[in-house]
Formats: sequence, structure tokens, C-alpha cells
Amino acid sequence: MNPKSVIKGRGAQLNVPNRFFEIHHEMRDDFLEFCQKEGEVADKNKTKYLEVFPKTIVNKVESPDVGMRYSMNPYQGCEHGCIYCYARNTHEYWGYSPGLDFERRILVKKDAPKLLEQLLKKKSWKAQTIVLSGNTDCYQPAEQKFKITRQCLEIFLKYRHPVGIITKNTRILEDLDVLMALAEDNLVGVNISITSLSEDTRRILEPRTATIKKRLETVNLLSNKGIPVNVMIAPIIPSINSHEILSIAKAASDNGAVSIGHTVVRLNGAIGQIFTDWIKKTMPDRADKVLHQIEDCHGGTLNDSRYGTRMHGEGKIAEQINKMMALAKIKYFKDKGMPRLNGELHDSFKDGQLKLF
Repeated sequence: MNPKSVIKGRGAQLNVPNRFFEIHHEMRDDFLEFCQKEGEVADKNKTKYLEVFPKTIVNKVESPDVGMRYSMNPYQGCEHGCIYCYARNTHEYWGYSPGLDFERRILVKKDAPKLLEQLLKKKSWKAQTIVLSGNTDCYQPAEQKFKITRQCLEIFLKYRHPVGIITKNTRILEDLDVLMALAEDNLVGVNISITSLSEDTRRILEPRTATIKKRLETVNLLSNKGIPVNVMIAPIIPSINSHEILSIAKAASDNGAVSIGHTVVRLNGAIGQIFTDWIKKTMPDRADKVLHQIEDCHGGTLNDSRYGTRMHGEGKIAEQINKMMALAKIKYFKDKGMPRLNGELHDSFKDGQLKLF
């Protein structure tokens, strides 16, 4: 890998055109050469936070194989920069590219706590687990500045409503007090994503995420505080992290996780182009091998939208991955599992306090 050819601190290495726009711009080589000669910076590579004003914040999930019915995302776009992220495609609906824009144009929903509270107070709403980060990580760097996730957790606690969290950032520990209060009534479950035990792999796959050591420490601390943790190896990418399944599972179990799950990588929409460009720049020696093995998991294509097969794939390579995961569960998580969250308290707290009569 040539360090000068890679945009530091980012996963995507280009902005692919937005499929909804007829016109797009690109960085031409002659322009880049001109900037270099003139000593100018062609791309400052800065993150911008842009406030947006959605009318609702909780989304009903229609997909039958995602494992959640409702989700909410305080932020759109994600500065973590995970190259494989399926959420990249959603950035096009906001008028941006799923490439670098996804990592550098972060849309901030400051009204999220107010919108959440409005929903939970409705007489028609029946408590069902709402998952923070069904799309983008609620503890990405923006949370340090805006604290929207914490405000939402305080709303869930106020109304005694079950909440799930998906993250790969140790910033979740800053809200440990609220999480422990939720856990007292079995109202919270946390999913920590760990895709590798190798820092070298982590840095290029997920450039602005917490280190693996800190993530395992987070699993350990949350578990010791009575907060159930599921570890997700998501995604498993052939010839990049597929050989680490058992070692990740053991590390997760040793640190107190009560369950483990996985997905096999799929590169839908623009992600195929973004990932292909990335791997040819960062892993040129194995790029073709990895791409062909991903295709082998999805009927000969990088793109797979078929319910029932898209998450775990098909074919010999996917079969090997899924069998190894099954073995990991038997070996390290037998007779364990995430608890069913408590949805019985919410009706008594519709107005924010316990109803006695």
C-alpha cells in the first residue's frame, strides 16, 4: 500500500456519483497535479456536522431477517468510516455520496429526544424494543459534541421503555450510569461489533473506531455491571477476518458476552464500487481473491438483496463460515443468550412517572 495514495483516517477513498443525480463532479488527475505543483490542498478532508429536522425519529423495520422491529438513528452518515457499511447507500437519499460524503457529512438530529418522547407518550404506542443504531452508530464521534444518544437513553429510562444499542465505540461507557439504571429493570441490551482481533486489520477496515482492546474492555465492564452484551462479528469477510471466528468468540466469551452473532459481507448498491476501489488500493495483493470469494457467497455477485440468504450467504465458503460460527456458539456460548427485554413497565409510566391507580 502506498500511504500517499490513501486518504488518511477514511475508509472510502472516493466519492461515487449519487444515483439520483444526473450531474456529478470528480477529482481529475490534472487538477490534483496542479494542486501539488502549487502547494495547495485539493481536499481538506474535514468532517462537517449538518443539522436536519425529521418529523419522526423511530422507524419500523420491514426486513424479516434483521432481528429488530423498530430502530432510531440520532445521526445519518458515520465518521467511523467502515468500508463495508451497508448504511452508506442511505446517504444518497439525503443528497450525498455514499463514499467519502458518508464519513464527512454527518447529519445531526437534535430533535431526536423530543420526537422519541412524543412517541412513547402516545396512548396507542405499545412497548417494543427500539434499537439505537439500526443504521449508523449512535456513539460515533459526533456524540461527544451533541450528546443526543444520552438524552434519548434518559427518555427511555423516564418512560421505562426497552432499548437495544448497537455500537463499536467505547464512548458508550460515558453513559454507564443511565445504562445501569435501565438494566435494573431489564430494559437494555447492548450489541458490540468486533470484526477482528488484529489492529492492522481494524485500522484499514474501520479507521475511526475504538481499538479492539478497548472494545473487549467495554464488553467486560458492561457485563460486570449487569448489562447483557451480545458480540457481533459483522461482517465476516473471506480472507480478511474469516479465519478469526473462533478466536473472536473466545475473547468475547472470556470478557463476559452472553451471545454472539454474525453476518457474511454483502456489497449492495454503491458499496461494491467503493469497496472494490478501497481493496485494490489497500490490499492489492489479495484484492481479486477477496472479491471473488465474496461473489462466491452470493450467487456470483457482490450484491445480494435476497431475504433469507443475504445475511449469511450461500455456497461452500459461506457454508464454512456458518459452520464455524455454529461451532463457536457450542464451544463458547452453550446455554447462554441475550435476555428478552422487559416491555411490561412502560404502560405504567406513560406520563413519565409511575401510575398508582
